[in-house]
Amino acid sequence: MMASILNVGRIAEGFVLDHIQAGKSMEIYKYLNLDKLDCTVAIIKNARSGKMGKKDIMKIECPIDYIDLEVLGFIDHNITVNIVKDEEIVEKKELTLPKEIRNIVRCRNPRCITSIEQELDQVFILTNEEKEIYRCKYCEEKYKKK
Repeated sequence: MMASILNVGRIAEGFVLDHIQAGKSMEIYKYLNLDKLDCTVAIIKNARSGKMGKKDIMKIECPIDYIDLEVLGFIDHNITVNIVKDEEIVEKKELTLPKEIRNIVRCRNPRCITSIEQELDQVFILTNEEKEIYRCKYCEEKYKKK
């Protein structure tokens, strides 16, 4: 039996997101608004990984400043971000949990000022780094990650 090889071409400029928790790549696609950008995106789901068992990988060909790394850190700070220029990895970025996130998630408290004042930014502050707990800046409602 021959082993099948998946070959996804090199990218000239952009990112390779590695060590994505298996099955999370579509969530990242949505949060990064890649459907609205004119980027070439390759998603590899459930790739074998010595470290993780299974993982997802994303190759995103677009200008470097198109992607919000804060969003990635919020979704999963264990993702490795490889920055590619001229078809070579020029930098590897380690992500951290952002101290504050803005307009990424919405407060679910119906009495929060952001429910009434629609134009207010949705701001969440990291209140417990160990447990990855964020709270609404205005009403302190806890945001629960799925």
